[in-house]
Amino acid sequence: MPRPRQFYPPQLDPTLVWWLQKIAPWLARLVYQLDVIISADPSVQLTSLKQKPCILLCNHPSFDDSIVLFLFSAYLEESFHYMTAYEQFLGRHGWLYQRLGAYSVQRGLADRDSVAQTLTLLSNPDNKLVIFPEGGCSFQNDTVMPFRPGAVQIGLQAMARCRKRGDPVPDLHLAPISLKYRYTGRMKPVIEKTLSQLEQALALPAQGDYYQRLRQVAARVLDQFEQEYGVVSAEAADWNQRITALKTQVLQRCEQNLNLTSSPGEPNRERVYRIRHMLDRHYSLSFREQQQQVDQHSPTATRAATPLIPPDTLTLDAMSKAMTRVLNFDAIYDGYVAEKPTPERFLDTLVRFEREVFNIDKPRPKAHRQAFLRVGQLVRLHDYLDAYSTDRAGTVAELVQQLQQTTQHNLDVLSEATARGISW
Repeated sequence: MPRPRQFYPPQLDPTLVWWLQKIAPWLARLVYQLDVIISADPSVQLTSLKQKPCILLCNHPSFDDSIVLFLFSAYLEESFHYMTAYEQFLGRHGWLYQRLGAYSVQRGLADRDSVAQTLTLLSNPDNKLVIFPEGGCSFQNDTVMPFRPGAVQIGLQAMARCRKRGDPVPDLHLAPISLKYRYTGRMKPVIEKTLSQLEQALALPAQGDYYQRLRQVAARVLDQFEQEYGVVSAEAADWNQRITALKTQVLQRCEQNLNLTSSPGEPNRERVYRIRHMLDRHYSLSFREQQQQVDQHSPTATRAATPLIPPDTLTLDAMSKAMTRVLNFDAIYDGYVAEKPTPERFLDTLVRFEREVFNIDKPRPKAHRQAFLRVGQLVRLHDYLDAYSTDRAGTVAELVQQLQQTTQHNLDVLSEATARGISW
């Protein structure tokens, strides 16, 4: 079996992109039950985006977001490049992703190949690059997770490098994009069916209204997590405190098992990606050791491979599952549905439980949806290049906060605009 490559570069095929852009709206509607509605802040002329080098920064509420961004490329009649999680290239669609302009990044690592590729792309005045700055899927339709600084930093770095070399400095812009989904049909039967399936799997009675039933499912899942990992919560702890304590203890336990350390305040996702990378190394080492034993007909071939972690700790498989859970529930909090009990928020939460209870990575779409994409006011990086040369960290932090606030504001605008069309 060939060993996976460490980096998958873009191999953009303009002809293939052009043909797929022509059929993408039909394909999205048929396969993903999805239509895209594109709008912009009043200060933004969408036509002005054409032929303008941009980093497109979009929130990441679902696994279908890349499809929406591809449909946006069709709207602009341009090809985009996409910074995409390394794992996506290991499956059967990896070849296609590369031809559509995607390239890999190993999250949680200093991926030098990916950084070099990004700098090269951003130095070209004709490129548009899509990055999801939350660092992963949030599974939340109305709220933005904290943005990672890398996208802003690498844009300024590319411009600073061009200036230092005496090359033409691209007029690079940051385009904050807000993305929200709305179901178009009656969702009461779908919510009822999903709740019933979860209740049956968890041996729960169907008692109370939808929200009460949702909380019963959540309580059972949370209790099971705590029992499985041996986490004892304080009697007075509320759900948010219990969720935080559970994630914290699971992450710490995995890091201790793998001799990893984390920085104070480091986001959970960064810690998860580092743990996953270490697990991949352990899996790879274990496989190679066993393969070498077989190939060499060693008398030790029938013995278990050298243990990679102490036997009294979590197994590799258990840690891998734990990290999937942390990502699945990273952005969840008690009160998300109660704040705005929309069908979308109900299903945001129910899909999380489906992924856990039924071990489904990507549940199928529940019903037809509209994806509302709104482009926020552009940020011209030239205006910040001098400040970046004297205060890199401060300049990047300021821009990250500005972009995150813009994305959340436009997400709120979309929520208000679609609230009147809620279907139950």
